[in-house]
Amino acid sequence: MIELEIQALSERREGLLMEVGRLVLASGFSLQRQRLVQDPHGILLTMVVRGPPRKKRALAAALDAYERIISFELEPVTEGEERAHFAASRAPSAYVPPVLPVAPPVPEAPPATAPTTPAAATAPAASAFDQVAPVRLVTPTAAPAPPPAVAARPAPEPDLEFILPPPAPAPVAPAPVVVAEAPFVELVPLEPDQPAIDKLLATLATEYPQIMPRLQQLDHAVAEAAREPTLALAGRRIGAWLAQREPAAGGQLNLEQAIAQLGAPALRALVEVEQDGSQLHIRHSPLCGEPGHSGCIFFSGFLEGLLAPVLGGRELSIFAVCCRSYGADDCVLALSD
Repeated sequence: MIELEIQALSERREGLLMEVGRLVLASGFSLQRQRLVQDPHGILLTMVVRGPPRKKRALAAALDAYERIISFELEPVTEGEERAHFAASRAPSAYVPPVLPVAPPVPEAPPATAPTTPAAATAPAASAFDQVAPVRLVTPTAAPAPPPAVAARPAPEPDLEFILPPPAPAPVAPAPVVVAEAPFVELVPLEPDQPAIDKLLATLATEYPQIMPRLQQLDHAVAEAAREPTLALAGRRIGAWLAQREPAAGGQLNLEQAIAQLGAPALRALVEVEQDGSQLHIRHSPLCGEPGHSGCIFFSGFLEGLLAPVLGGRELSIFAVCCRSYGADDCVLALSD
């Protein structure tokens, strides 16, 4: 078995984790951990999966054919080394270009003057006698006959100017309504709410299996950042409690036997469940009724605590393939070891 790290860039977050998870399971791998981060470039998905080395090429082909992934990288996981996401925004450089020197102004040339010739400079001034024009005698003659009268041409009429009304202005399209989208804020997970879990466990002996109303109260009572860790730990504690209360008679079991003999019957006491091989279809989950408010993490923790004693120390991996709170008909859990 090898561990591979998938780094992918996508435009939308909704349902991305579940859809990529289905591709991973269909390619023969199991999910180990995952992370979604909002970035100016889009949604950054990081997912660590485990599976046979010969299936790596099939997984890469499935990711390449998935239309919601813009680009991705698939690399082996190095223990103790955390790779930065290839599509994450880089920090701006601190380099500042030097200021270029300003060129000195070019001096303007003096205006050109007309050259003086020696003749003009030395020519003597004309006398007053030379400047008087000579007298000319004119003999009177008969005045010439006036030319025949020419009929005056009528002045051309001015062109008529038609004053048209100004054209109606084109209708202005209304400005598009910009709907401000609430920014996505990734919550930092908090520690599980231990007092709330202890209060729930105190009622198990008298109220089990009618515990779903108390689980719904727990789901809404804890802080949002502590909700999933609290539900997961409560599921593991309840599953372990049930495994001690009703120990399996068959000893060590393989995964599908453990699901059929223990997992599915125990879940049917809480919700409506159907088994399909190593997958469990949970119908009408009361913890997944609100949009975007999944409670499948409780059922995953419940199965971990219940099946751990009969799997002989084998690590159990549970992945939520789809959820009712994200528009699916059923909540589907895929189990692998």
